[in-house]
Amino acid sequence: MIEKKKKYHHGDLKEQLVESVRQLIESHGPDGWSIAEACRSAGVSTAAPYKHFKDREEILHEVILSGMRRMGEAMQAAADAYPAGDPERIVALGKSYIDFARSEPGIFALMFGMAGSRIEAPKLTEEGRGKFAIVIRVVAEHMGRSQDDPAVNARAYALWCAVHGHSFLALDGKADKTEITVSEDDYLHLVGAAFLPPTKTD
Repeated sequence: MIEKKKKYHHGDLKEQLVESVRQLIESHGPDGWSIAEACRSAGVSTAAPYKHFKDREEILHEVILSGMRRMGEAMQAAADAYPAGDPERIVALGKSYIDFARSEPGIFALMFGMAGSRIEAPKLTEEGRGKFAIVIRVVAEHMGRSQDDPAVNARAYALWCAVHGHSFLALDGKADKTEITVSEDDYLHLVGAAFLPPTKTD
């Protein structure tokens, strides 16, 4: 334990605690962790978290924010890998979202379940809007329209609903239980074609 403590410095204590909590959430579920356990995992004293966070909930909010940022980076990279108007761009964007849900199911569930259920969290709301803004931008560029266009917003929302719904069905195992025969890639192509026809004048 002593050797483990030597790895950490005051400057990265906050990040280490956030990562420890993230790992505990993925291993034991959203409610299956404690500050004391996170401190043991990070190799710090139980008093250390309070240098950066006022309570357990504030730590949890930071964990969720961190997850949202990782998801946003993945979405941005997926979209930037293809030019505007390319149908594969929509597929890649959707796949990055689903891949994040699969790789971090505990954090993904917190983002859309418990995140705003206890207290107002403006930072979480703002970060969430930032993720939807990526979808809006991709749709606007695909259609050759302004991001403020109601048609852009409607299609972006429809795309998000389709991919988000599938993500939770996949995590819950319900997609497998219903014996859906379409592959995930085919599904994403179908969704993209349905909501974003290959034209910029529709």
